[in-house]
Amino acid sequence: MVRDEISRVISNTAYQAYERKLERSVMSEEVPHHVAIIMDGNRRYARSFGWSVGEGHTRGKEKLEEVMQWCMDLGIRILTVFAFSTENFNRDEDEVEHLMHLFDENFRALGDDERVHRNRIKVKVMGRRDLMSPEVVEAIEYAEERTKDYDEYCYNIAVAYGGREEIVNAVRQIAKKVEEGGIKIDDIDEQLISAHMYTANMPDPDLVLRTSGEVRVSNFLLWQMAYSELYFADVFWPGFRRIDFLRAIRSCQQRRRRYGM
Repeated sequence: MVRDEISRVISNTAYQAYERKLERSVMSEEVPHHVAIIMDGNRRYARSFGWSVGEGHTRGKEKLEEVMQWCMDLGIRILTVFAFSTENFNRDEDEVEHLMHLFDENFRALGDDERVHRNRIKVKVMGRRDLMSPEVVEAIEYAEERTKDYDEYCYNIAVAYGGREEIVNAVRQIAKKVEEGGIKIDDIDEQLISAHMYTANMPDPDLVLRTSGEVRVSNFLLWQMAYSELYFADVFWPGFRRIDFLRAIRSCQQRRRRYGM
């Protein structure tokens, strides 16, 4: 017992020392301005401990709160997370209901969060609100209204979201303006399309990371990630550690951006 405790103390001390060293390395370089995260692995994490799927999503929500703080600690100004896709509505009814309850609860909490107001974090939700319950939409509007004038940080949550659907929606908006004579076909360029995306007036992500070991982008920010650095972490989202986040940032810093190559 004593030997095991000593081993744990030594291991924790070494881990903390490495984390501090890694953070110093990250902070010595320019950090990404915009980080986007595909939060994957809640269900598999829960099953690995014999927990319910709902417990996995609750742990995932708690992890997201930690990551928000990590971003502020490092000076990352924009965080965009993929919380729920349009395809996720096809999951088990009880699971979807649990997630909708979490969204309702958490968006209202964001609107009242002292940390959000102290740090002037603007909350924005991206996705199809017509697919969500009135309670969730009301909670979203509450959080967005209370933070609409903030500009220090931006926290984007993609709910009932699909990347292809976002592009189709932008094309429809532009086509309608052409039909009404507001713009000409020759006016359509990348900047105009970007201005009709959910992320209008935001820079594209510098880094897109996904947890759980899956190596795919799953219909997330397809237009915006054209030149983003991609990073795949082999850890389930609720088990994502600060040291994993720092490694992702450092990896992004060490790569040289080659636009169009």
